[in-house]
Amino acid sequence: MAYEEAVDLSRYQDPATIDEILRTARTIAIVGLSSKPNRPSYGVAAYLQRQGYLIIPVNPAEQEVLGERAYPSLLDVPEPIDVVDVFRRPEATPDIAREAVAVGAKVFWLQLDIINPEAIAIAEQGGLTVIVDRCTAIEHQRWKRSHG
Repeated sequence: MAYEEAVDLSRYQDPATIDEILRTARTIAIVGLSSKPNRPSYGVAAYLQRQGYLIIPVNPAEQEVLGERAYPSLLDVPEPIDVVDVFRRPEATPDIAREAVAVGAKVFWLQLDIINPEAIAIAEQGGLTVIVDRCTAIEHQRWKRSHG
């Protein structure tokens, strides 16, 4: 069974919830952020950084991305995290959800086409707001248009 069939995605795509996250969040840890400009994670991170968010690259293969120090895992990030924005394969997301809970993040956000019921359950049970199968940059552009 495909992950999409196992999860009611509409529960994790509420526009009002997304708007509130984008309005109040300041720090976004981007898990899987690549320093390669042609990667979606880089484009999204660059956009969010231009919008005034502090981005924190989380990728053990990187030292620095977009002028920000990269960390090997969420557990290594020294500052509070509002949003954990995930650009990793679905099978990697349960461990990321556990780390997001452990560091006290507020939001666990799985990017487009990244769906894993176990990760969603871990994050929800840990008290995080969960967004699934939505792009932070696209949603921010929508939010900006509607709040001018």
